Amino acid sequence: MKTILLIEDNRGIRENTAEILEMVGYNVQTAENGKIGVEKSLINKPDLVICDVMMPILDGYGVLQIFNTNPKLCCVPFIFLTAKTDRNDFRKGMDLGADDYITKPFEESELLSAIDSRLKRVAHLKANNGASGLTNLNHVTEESSKKGNLQRILSERKIHAVQKRQYIYLEGDDPTRLFYVKSGQIKTVRANADGKELITGIYNTGDFLGYTAFFESADYMDSAVALVNSELIYIPKPEFQQLLLTDQEVSEIFVKLLATQIEVREQQLLVMAYNSLRRRVADTLLRLQNHDSTKAIQFSRDDLAAMVGTATESLIRTLSEFKLDGLIEMSTSGGIQILHPDKLRRAHW
Repeated sequence: MKTILLIEDNRGIRENTAEILEMVGYNVQTAENGKIGVEKSLINKPDLVICDVMMPILDGYGVLQIFNTNPKLCCVPFIFLTAKTDRNDFRKGMDLGADDYITKPFEESELLSAIDSRLKRVAHLKANNGASGLTNLNHVTEESSKKGNLQRILSERKIHAVQKRQYIYLEGDDPTRLFYVKSGQIKTVRANADGKELITGIYNTGDFLGYTAFFESADYMDSAVALVNSELIYIPKPEFQQLLLTDQEVSEIFVKLLATQIEVREQQLLVMAYNSLRRRVADTLLRLQNHDSTKAIQFSRDDLAAMVGTATESLIRTLSEFKLDGLIEMSTSGGIQILHPDKLRRAHW
């Protein structure tokens, strides 16, 4: 049973809200001011906090600042509950790291939906053990490249040069080979009936791609395109299938790869379903920067929009907001450098 801490100085609102939460199965702790709320949290860490902004002794902003600086409490989802609707107050709360902002009076369904989405997101991230999304396959493929039989096959095969923007395979093609990225960067994309693209994966040096269709005995469900000039090694389908049948270690590696890819796709869908555009853009930038924090992010605006799942114009507008806020820097060549990662992680409103 999840524990929710409700910090609210209005007795009527506090008791009524607590009753609603208990009716749907949450364990509820209550506090009439921020100081008591923090004290209770330190004794019994909650799974989520709902906190009023304007309170005596210690207001909601002060409570959130304490949570942010305390290692034990810094990752607890935090929802502000307030009668204030001024944009500056709203933004102040979000800049401090609040996960949501619900104004009074509110519908029960609105509050419960916000709680449910935040708890689901935390659970999913824990299940993924901190997975970093579209670029999180390298740790598995690095392991696979060290295995004897697979390494031997890779060393014996010709290296193929692929030019930037060249298609490697197309959605609907019959899979005939496995691809290994010797160097470079590849994206996989799916397009809707209107031609709008969604990037489903980014593959870097050391990654395999194209294996999902083998396991599903189906045609490719997306297309693969080189983002930069790259080098690929092709392993014919019969040779790869024989290797899976005869080498248990290699087989286990690709089962792990497949499971990881499914988790990544599920996380991508969850983020697109529940997170704001500002949050999705921030998470995408942080994910790409984490892959190589020494370099600027060099993806085109169209590709970034396709990763986020939004229109290019909306992406550009959000990047401009981040730049004005001093969170990122954009070069004349289009590169993006994150200036304040911690602030960017909290930049969702």
